[in-house]
Amino acid sequence: MDAREPLGLRERKKIRTRDAIRREAFRLFERNGYPNTTVEQIAEAADISSRTFFRYFPAKEHVLIDDDLIPPIIEAFIAAPPELPPLEAYKQAVQTSFAKLTPEQRDNAIRGQRLMYSVPEARAILYSDYVRLIGLIADALMIRLAEPVSDFERRILAGSIVGVLIACSDGTPMPGSPISDGLDILSRRLTLDSPGHDTMG
Repeated sequence: MDAREPLGLRERKKIRTRDAIRREAFRLFERNGYPNTTVEQIAEAADISSRTFFRYFPAKEHVLIDDDLIPPIIEAFIAAPPELPPLEAYKQAVQTSFAKLTPEQRDNAIRGQRLMYSVPEARAILYSDYVRLIGLIADALMIRLAEPVSDFERRILAGSIVGVLIACSDGTPMPGSPISDGLDILSRRLTLDSPGHDTMG
């Protein structure tokens, strides 16, 4: 059950505007090519000003990156049943978060996924996002894990989860199902969740 308060009118309007910007941007990218599409063209198609565009995205390449999914996944990861091992809890968090996407958000995610790995500027942003995600997952593990675990060990486990994300997302239209499958493989093959397992060798 989602314990968060329902979104107000202003927040819903911001989400609709952000979704519209991404939808029109992807339409123009697919029609004209990413390099030939300007922020001004995207803003005009989305019926907003260029200034408004930059309130939602700091640069054109950021349209390709769906940062909005990270907070709900981390929240769901922390809130997952405490008896679930970390990999299973993260898999459940991914499935829960993707299930809540609207059809337009899912379509935007698919279109962005197809483009972002082919745009050098977006790949650079992705690297920074992956490093940030490792930190967020490591912090969440400090809450989830009952036994004391070092910062380094938490980052290693977080890095393995993000490694699955990287391996599954490159060239994959929609990462929800492949990520879940990848986490299953990681859990089964590396036994990172086994009690007493020495992850440091």
